[in-house]
Amino acid sequence: MTADPAPAPIDAVVFDLGGVLLDWNPRYLYRELFADEAEMERFLAEVCTLDWHVANDLGGRPVRENCAELARAHPDLAAAIMAWSERSEEMIGGMIDGTVAILAQLRAAGMPCYALTNMESETFPLRRDRFAFMHWFAGAVVSSHEGVVKPDPEIFRRLLARFDLQAQTTAFIDDAQRNVDAALALGLQAVRFTSPASLRDWLVARGALAPARALDT
Repeated sequence: MTADPAPAPIDAVVFDLGGVLLDWNPRYLYRELFADEAEMERFLAEVCTLDWHVANDLGGRPVRENCAELARAHPDLAAAIMAWSERSEEMIGGMIDGTVAILAQLRAAGMPCYALTNMESETFPLRRDRFAFMHWFAGAVVSSHEGVVKPDPEIFRRLLARFDLQAQTTAFIDDAQRNVDAALALGLQAVRFTSPASLRDWLVARGALAPARALDT
């Protein structure tokens, strides 16, 4: 019995944004709008759902129009629905500092880093202005600019072709398993993000990041 071959050396790292580098959660906003937690959860599970939000990430028309259409179907919740487009930045709790530190270390070591994100066309430039690390990437592929969202294999193919990346030497990090699975199916080295510490361990094990030096005693 032969051992599985070692992964190819990594020569590029691709980051998802929301849930990996940015702490995105609609609850940051909607806890300000709903006094009752259970009512808020019903709203997010039945009205402004993540499945509904896919149309925003796809682009093609303004998020405000998608919200207005949904508000017409739920006039009693119109104000809360429209807040999705009017107060989108309140869904960001801030940076995930540990992951941003990993991105900084990769860049300092000369590793090319890219972003591949499902994000609305209106919010991407707002977040570029708000967070300095958004300017650290050698390139970015944004779903709403492409008209295709993860986990569609096409968006991964565009990433690889646009930046002349080889799948087998490219690492991809995402917090959604379906997106990780799509990347793996195309031959990328991919990992689901659960914490900065576990991501660091994975990158060190793959040789993409140097181990932390022990402190002198």
